[in-house]
Amino acid sequence: MIERYVTDLGSRLQGSRRQVRDLLTETRDSLTDATEAHLDRGLDEETAQRKAVEEFGPVREIAGEYQAELAVAYGARTLIWLAIVLPVMHAVWEMGRMYFIGPWRDFGGPVPSWYLWIAKANDMTSGISAGVALVALILGRVLARRVDARLLARIGGATALVSVLLVVLGNVAILTATWGVDPQRLVQSLPMSIASFMTWAVIIRLGLLARRCLSCATIVA
Repeated sequence: MIERYVTDLGSRLQGSRRQVRDLLTETRDSLTDATEAHLDRGLDEETAQRKAVEEFGPVREIAGEYQAELAVAYGARTLIWLAIVLPVMHAVWEMGRMYFIGPWRDFGGPVPSWYLWIAKANDMTSGISAGVALVALILGRVLARRVDARLLARIGGATALVSVLLVVLGNVAILTATWGVDPQRLVQSLPMSIASFMTWAVIIRLGLLARRCLSCATIVA
């Protein structure tokens, strides 16, 4: 009965595999200890396990509590990744761009003012997104004991997803603008092509993390 309960509980949880495994191990140990206590009182094995499970709580209710805990932890980890990776990624890209491409103003002729505005806005997106992620992480720590964990997890997941979408929007905007001003600029050297590929790979990875983070927060146990 204990194994069936733990298996059912595990099937309802979504999050870090290690954290899920730790929670299930903790649950199994608690149920085993409770069963042994009932056995010492003279109950048979089946009755002792059933009583231990009943005392522990309905699997749906426990899964909801565990899922909230997992979602908050996953959200915090995702926000940390965003706060660290986005500025580093942007700094590396900018160094490569300045070395292999040159300043945005260094075109063959006059550059439209709107293009420079988009370029500057794109340069700011990574910093803004990282800052938003960091603020959300700090506020989450401060409000952890005052706000419902499920709400906190949803806010964290939504913040992570919006932060990634902002970076995607900035990159798409500058690519589209460059195509309109000087399409040849999109034909990059091999080093910058590799850097572009790695940048988008990182963005996609962060997007998947953010999406999974929000999924963990909104899943119904």
